[in-house]
Amino acid sequence: MKVSSILFTDDGDVPNHPRWPMIIYQGVIDAREMDVASAFETLFARHGWGNGWRNGIFAFPHYHSNAHEVLGIAAGEAVVRFGGVSGRELKVAKGDAVLLPAGTGHQRLSASADLLVIGAYPPGPRCDLKRAGESEKALIRERIRHVEKPGSDPLAGNAGPLISLWEA
Repeated sequence: MKVSSILFTDDGDVPNHPRWPMIIYQGVIDAREMDVASAFETLFARHGWGNGWRNGIFAFPHYHSNAHEVLGIAAGEAVVRFGGVSGRELKVAKGDAVLLPAGTGHQRLSASADLLVIGAYPPGPRCDLKRAGESEKALIRERIRHVEKPGSDPLAGNAGPLISLWEA
C-alpha cells in the first residue's frame, strides 16, 4: 500500500480542513480479489468506521462539515476533483481509498460505468451534505474545526497514517 497526503487550502467556497490533509491509500485491497466491496466494509468496520454505504461519488462539488469520510474504490475507476475548484484532480481505481477530513471538497468528474464506492464514517453524528455556494460560511468553518480526530485510521487502525498526519 502506498500512502500520500494533500493539504488543501480554503478556496473561498469549499472550506477544506484547516489543519488535516486528505490521505490517499493506493492498493489497499488487491484489485484481483473477487469481493473488494466486502473487503473494504470489513476493514472499515474492524477499525470502528461504520454508517457505511455503497454507491458512487456525486458529480457536483460537495463536502461534509460535521464528519470525516473514507471512500474505498470497490470497482472501476474515476477522476475526482478534491479540494474545490482550486484543488487537484486525481484518478482513483479499484483497491484504492481516500480519507477526507471534514470540509474536504470532492466531485466526480468522470468514471467508468462499473464504478462502485464504499463509504464509511467514524463514530459520531450522521454526516451532513454541503455544496459549493453555501451561506453561513463562518458557522460551517467553525463546525469543521471542531470535528474531533477519530480514534483510529479506517484502514490501518492505531498504526495508520491518520494517527501521525492528523495532529491535534
